[in-house]
Amino acid sequence: MNGRVITREMRRQLERDNAKQPVRLAQVPIGDFPRNDSTLFAAYRSRDFLVQLFNECGAVRVSVNRTAVNSAGGWVEGITWDELMEIKRQLGMGDQYAIEVLPQDKEIVNVANMRHFFVLPEPLQYGWFRK
Repeated sequence: MNGRVITREMRRQLERDNAKQPVRLAQVPIGDFPRNDSTLFAAYRSRDFLVQLFNECGAVRVSVNRTAVNSAGGWVEGITWDELMEIKRQLGMGDQYAIEVLPQDKEIVNVANMRHFFVLPEPLQYGWFRK
């Protein structure tokens, strides 16, 4: 959380605040969300996840992090594939293809425990397809 020291009481307060959030994602009013990136167009929150949507290169980048922090003050790790699929469904994008990209070493930006996937504007021409 931006290099801040997170005390035990701050973590407990965050846990109490998270418990008040809905189980399913709910849209955060854009006025209530800090917009330090002009491509950000929506944000969603549940008791477990914060999800941000960005317009990028004709696709929608979905950035996901847990809402809990660890003792070092970073977002708790461990977002599963099943959780990413459910988040995509809750965003109303369950019928669209999305990809998670692993960048070249020189392009790595790893400043937080977040996962990113891109919802594509057109169907994939390659991948796994049921026959």
